[in-house]
Amino acid sequence: MPQTRTEDLRIAPRPAPTRTWLVVLAACAGQFLVVLDVSVVNVALPSMRSDLGLSATGLQWVVNAYAIAFAGFMLLGGRAGDLFGRKRMFLVGLGLFTLASLAGGLAQEGWQLLAARAVQGLGAAVLAPSTLTILTSAVPEGAARARAIATWTAVGAGGGAAGGLVGGALTDSLSWRWVLLINVPIGALVFAGAYRWITESKAGAKRRLDLPGAVLVTAGAATLAYGIVQIEAEGWGAAATLVPLAAGLALIALFLLVEARTKTPLMPLKLFTVRSVAAANAAMFVCGAGSFGMWFFMTLYAQNVLGYTPLGAGLALIPSSLSVVAGSKFAPRIMPVIGARNVAVIGVLITAAGFGWQSTMTAHGGYVTSIMLPGMVMMAGAGLAMTPLASLATSGADPGDAGLVSGLVNTSRTLGGALGLSVLSTVAASRTGTSTTAEALTAGYALAFRWGGFILLAGVVVLMLWMPRTVANKR
Repeated sequence: MPQTRTEDLRIAPRPAPTRTWLVVLAACAGQFLVVLDVSVVNVALPSMRSDLGLSATGLQWVVNAYAIAFAGFMLLGGRAGDLFGRKRMFLVGLGLFTLASLAGGLAQEGWQLLAARAVQGLGAAVLAPSTLTILTSAVPEGAARARAIATWTAVGAGGGAAGGLVGGALTDSLSWRWVLLINVPIGALVFAGAYRWITESKAGAKRRLDLPGAVLVTAGAATLAYGIVQIEAEGWGAAATLVPLAAGLALIALFLLVEARTKTPLMPLKLFTVRSVAAANAAMFVCGAGSFGMWFFMTLYAQNVLGYTPLGAGLALIPSSLSVVAGSKFAPRIMPVIGARNVAVIGVLITAAGFGWQSTMTAHGGYVTSIMLPGMVMMAGAGLAMTPLASLATSGADPGDAGLVSGLVNTSRTLGGALGLSVLSTVAASRTGTSTTAEALTAGYALAFRWGGFILLAGVVVLMLWMPRTVANKR
């Protein structure tokens, strides 16, 4: 997440120990909500579709509206925290996120839900970058800060892992609306605690806010994703496909032009002159494109084909959720032995193998061989790959750019995932066609997993050809 160096901060005296951990609790709770809402809606998607009459494309945008807004405005959120104050932006982002959750939970039309999800993503982008900076500002350097950061990291991983289970339990026991409405009381409690306990801090230097850059990259990614999903419905040569594709590419090109000319760019292009930073972000983008749709398609397969309830689908994916945490924890142990680049390559290859296994799914598959084991392989590989990729990117950057590079890695992965989900959804729809039989749906999902595996293999090629074998650590 975007950060600034400690010496650049104007920070009030550190709070007393008891209050310090209340600050940590508030920051971690905010991070938990942000990460949870990336995955919590997945098991509720079939219920949302039947209740609001969403199309298959609309269902995909329930996930992508949040992801694109979150990724596109994340760096801007970090800069806003530097400029206007981390506590203030934490509260603004949390308030926006909570109100959007209320609007989404009360939505009566599909477009209302999609709009609420986009605003949720914007709120998350304003909130999330401040959580880690607030935490490190409150806790002194040393063992206490290390424990606080470990708690923050575990909460983030736990939010992603808990999404399926929480979403399934709420959808089964109440309704899909509570997947979003549950954020309202929790958000209100966190807001009250943060308002009382967190001390304000800002960056010392005045900076401009690159709002045009954030708007351009978000609009470009959203327009490009829309063009991709039009391919299956309208065909490659139709104006309804070509116009948004061309417009999306033009907006992204304009974004790069703005970043090259502005004095305070959202994404300084000079960072990409560092080979490890450029290669790591490219690999994150490609791997995100290949792997992000895993939860989406696994949930639909479990419910639409195998007949699982939302809670059953959430429980079925717990081993996969735990596997990504295990892979992330195991990676640092072997990175010093065989090198971060090699660990990343191995992790992506394992993930691709899991996608290949999952692509053999059948309409009458059993839980162990059709969901649990291939899911565990996919997610263990993903966890194994993401840790060294993040390390490679930040190790090759100057110390003053480490926080920004970390934010870029998250942005690359999330934007790549959003565009990849559009591609894979289009691939699945092209195979399924208008049929709703279990066999047709399974064929579409299987083809999406096969293509996801091919995209991941492209990520391996990026790493092998572009990523240097050794990266000098500048921190």
